[in-house]
Amino acid sequence: MTPKPIETCVRENLEAYFRDLDGEEPHSMHEMLIKLVEKPLLEVVMQHADGNQSKAAEWLGINRNTLRRKLSDHQML
Repeated sequence: MTPKPIETCVRENLEAYFRDLDGEEPHSMHEMLIKLVEKPLLEVVMQHADGNQSKAAEWLGINRNTLRRKLSDHQML
């Protein structure tokens, strides 16, 4: 069985989110989504990089200092 593309999973979950709102207006969705996606992304990348922050930063295409700040923000240091 082929896994669903990430984009499809995000789209389906966003549709479910709007259904669950039941007519209420959303608030700060961008910030909410970034927080929800960023932490598992960092966890998986750090695991596959064996905790090597330089390697993880390179894979993510971000500066190592930025990665350290994000890890700190998510209480992963």
